[in-house]
Order: sequence, then C-alpha cells, then structure tokens
Amino acid sequence: MITVCGELVIDLIPSGAPEPGQAPQYTAFPGGNALNVAVAAARLGAVSHLMARVGPGPFGALLRGHASRNGVGTDAMLPAPEPVSLAVVELTENGSAEYSFHTVGAADWQWTADELTRAWPADTRIVHIGSISSWTPPGSDAIAELVRRVRDDGTALVSFDPNIRPGLIADADAVRAQVELLRRTADVVKVSAEDLQWLEPDADLDATALRWAAEGPSLVVVTDGGDTLRAARPDGTLLHRQPPSVTVVDTVGAGDSLAAGLFAGLARTGVLTSAALRALPEGELAALLDDAALVAALACTKAGANPPTLAELEAARS
Repeated sequence: MITVCGELVIDLIPSGAPEPGQAPQYTAFPGGNALNVAVAAARLGAVSHLMARVGPGPFGALLRGHASRNGVGTDAMLPAPEPVSLAVVELTENGSAEYSFHTVGAADWQWTADELTRAWPADTRIVHIGSISSWTPPGSDAIAELVRRVRDDGTALVSFDPNIRPGLIADADAVRAQVELLRRTADVVKVSAEDLQWLEPDADLDATALRWAAEGPSLVVVTDGGDTLRAARPDGTLLHRQPPSVTVVDTVGAGDSLAAGLFAGLARTGVLTSAALRALPEGELAALLDDAALVAALACTKAGANPPTLAELEAARS
C-alpha cells in the first residue's frame, strides 16, 4: 500500500485565451501534490490511500469524488471545517505552469498528531509527504514526527518532495530548515532543479544530489523538466537518464506523476525497505527511473493533472 499525506488543491486552469475585453474563463481541476500522486499511483495499478483534511462545500466533494473514482482509498480523508485551497494557474507559451495560491486558513495545514495517528492506514509500505503541507505550520511538525517514527520503525519507505512554492513562504530560513530535516529523514527524496535553486542558490545539480544522498536517503532524484533526470545513491553512484520527448499541453502534475511512477515500480518489484533500495542493481533502478519519466511525459500530453493509466503506460513502452 502506498499512502500519500498532504494537501488538496483546486487548480483553476484557463479555458483558452480570452476574447479581447472579456474576463478569462477557468476550469476547476482537482489537484494538489498529495491527490495527484495518490491518483497517479492508483491509475498505475498500485494500492493507494490518501491522508488529507478535506474542506466543506462543492470543492471538497469534487476532491473526494475524484480520489474515489480513480480507485484511491479515502478512509484517511478526514472532514475539516476549514476551506479548500485554491490555485489559479497561468500557462506559459511552452505549457509550463505558474501558480497563484489562495490558501490562508485552509484545511491542509491544520494536522494534529491525534488526527494523523487516527487516519494512518496500518498496512502502509510506502509513505509520501511533501509540498506545502510538509513545511507549513502548525501541521508540518506533526507530519515530520509521523515520518520520523515510521522510518525509525522500518515499517515503510519514506518519500519526500519539497515542491517549494516561494509565494507562500513568509520565513524562508524556517522552510529551508524543515526541508533539510525531512530530506535527511526520508529514504527517497524527489526534488526539482527549480526547487534546488531556491533551497541552495547556484548549487551544482550533480554535486548536490550526491551530497544529499550521503546525508540520509537511499535515493535522491533530481528532475529538470525535459532535461536530464539525475539519481544519486549513498555509495556515490550517479545516474543520468533522458526523459522522453513529447508534445506538451501543460506540465501540471508532471512531477507528481513521476513520483507515483517510481513508487508503483518499487511496489511492483517488492523494493519496500531502505536496505532493498540500496541493494537494487543499477540496471534495475535505471529501468524504474525510465518508467517513471515516461509516466510524467505522458501526463504532460493532457490538460491538468491527468496521469496515464497502466494500459496507457504499457502501450507507450512498446
């Protein structure tokens, strides 16, 4: 079972270019790092559960329904009185997404230790945390304590993706400290080159990936859009993989889809402990990374966070 803990966000994505003098029109897509990863993993045939605090109203119903329709377990989606987070998306000419967030007082950041304990799916073998909920108080401390306990117990692989959103950060030093704590706690770290630039300005991608891998994780994956994918291991191994080239509609949810593709591959091959991940032969790891990159590329060919199914992935492999 793959459990994903984090935020739910409604992505408001432009419905084409507005006519001159007319207000832009938007379509509401269910999104957020946690929801995207959980849905993508389920579509790839993995057993996937979502731990989230769900706000009320039609947007909350949309998010819960989207998870359920895609085969994601919803027992750990707790009802919350606070509102759902919103993100207004602006698409650049190459399909890249920029976000304007509306999250003040939202449900996602209010986790308590008791809620996490109550919601935790007992059969979890991979747990993924990340994005805004992982570094936004007050809930971020409770999430950090949960994954520290899980890793100490050795009951599940812990994954972390910082997914930095600078416009939501009031205290950059505090966020950088929280990210450092979580990346050292995790078994798997996925980070974008853009996030690394914010976390450690002017950092060399290869050198930073290797350094991070030597500081706790069994695997550090650095994504760079359609450019080279890097994977560093604590023994000093560094893999470079080239993602496939596709016609990009937008990049919404691409990194989340890549993470889910990696988790689904680890689950399928039974690599479910830190020791097993460290012992995984380089060729087998490269194949898992290539599959994950293909999942992300396929997600970029559709509007919104719309990852491929297992059948679509298998067809694309051939």
